[in-house]
Amino acid sequence: MLADILRALDTGDLAVLTLLDLSAAFDTVDHATLLRRLGVSYGLRGHVLGWFQSYLDDRTQYVCHSTASSTVTFLLCGVPQGSVLGPILLVLYLADVLRLVDEYQLRPHLYADDTQIYGSCHASAVSQRQKRVRSSIVDAK
Repeated sequence: MLADILRALDTGDLAVLTLLDLSAAFDTVDHATLLRRLGVSYGLRGHVLGWFQSYLDDRTQYVCHSTASSTVTFLLCGVPQGSVLGPILLVLYLADVLRLVDEYQLRPHLYADDTQIYGSCHASAVSQRQKRVRSSIVDAK
């Protein structure tokens, strides 16, 4: 990534870089969106998709401190971070971001829950490039 940006700057182009840090990424995975992506993007259907749904449905959490416990809450988002499936589901959930970045003629660099979206252009086209970056982020939501 850095080499791409330096190469662009060496030719007189400008670089646009957006840094996305998905705080608590595992906790923000929306179950309905993940299931839709598993079906649409990966073609999972029937029993296989049902298996993932049963893994995500009816998850609960509560806080326990000393002898006191909070009310049990049903979770509509999040995948277990310490599980085998959690990281895989997070990657599958975020994979469509790469498609969007490519669609907007930008380049991605991903590491764990950090995503960098960048591109370069001639100075006269910088506002157009910034619009592409903004649009890719909005569409990723």
